[in-house]
Amino acid sequence: MGTIIIYGVIALTVAGVVLSLVLYLVAQKFKVIEDPRIDLVAEKLPGANCGGCGFAGCRALAEAIVKAENLEGKACPVGGAPVMAQVAEIMGLQAAESEPMIAVVRCNGGKCNTHKKVEYDGAMDCFVANQNFAGEGGCSFGCLGLGNCSKACKFDALHINPETGLPEVDEEKCVACGACVKACPRGVIELRKKGLKGRRVFVSCINKEKGAAAKKNCDVACIGCGKCEKVCPFGAITIENNLSYIDFNKCKMCRKCVAECPTGAIHAVNFPPAKPKAEVPVEQKVETVQVQTNNNTEEKGVQE
Repeated sequence: MGTIIIYGVIALTVAGVVLSLVLYLVAQKFKVIEDPRIDLVAEKLPGANCGGCGFAGCRALAEAIVKAENLEGKACPVGGAPVMAQVAEIMGLQAAESEPMIAVVRCNGGKCNTHKKVEYDGAMDCFVANQNFAGEGGCSFGCLGLGNCSKACKFDALHINPETGLPEVDEEKCVACGACVKACPRGVIELRKKGLKGRRVFVSCINKEKGAAAKKNCDVACIGCGKCEKVCPFGAITIENNLSYIDFNKCKMCRKCVAECPTGAIHAVNFPPAKPKAEVPVEQKVETVQVQTNNNTEEKGVQE
């Protein structure tokens, strides 16, 4: 009996050794040696895992950078230029200069500038509502105000204003991760250059209906009249599908289009208020006229 037990133990031991050897050989054959720079790059990234870079998370971005050996098309919107400069130093590369971006809400209809035609009574979800109705004001392009964008923001940078029913962006908190852009089924939110001192000029409307139809649903809709396009000296404005669009790469923020827009659809943000024009005193002019009296000519001053 004892002999059988001994043989059994020996057999199990041999089997264990053989299996261990097999596992070791398989592990050696398929092992992946990870570049140590991935950990170094990942440590520099903020760890927000917001997906704004286009990858699944910060670790995935780090792996993509190290694998590609370049930074082309790869950037962290949360960390911005300072973080990417540190990443570039680790990789022995030079980070390209990039201007900070910010989320911009391109709708100004809401509760204040539209005329309520129906009342929505359904799931509080923009995607669901977008499939079922145009909107309480009748605009099938405008913001639905149900807050998908606010829920998607991981940085508490966007909230629905209860008075207007429109999302508002906190410029101090927004990191331009793009989560709110993806969360909007109508494309109301756009990432644009933040601009020097936060100053931006953009068309706050995405309605592509003809002018009369757009104005019927919203008092401040773009009507595609083309006045802004004609007055822009930099060729930054184009009209397509009855809608004006300002190219932020060409716009020099002269704001001529703002004054020209008949509906107030173009917004200028964070500019100082215009200084009131100083009143110019009306100068009194004295006109000299000649009056013929008998044989003498007299000069008299006539005050205007």
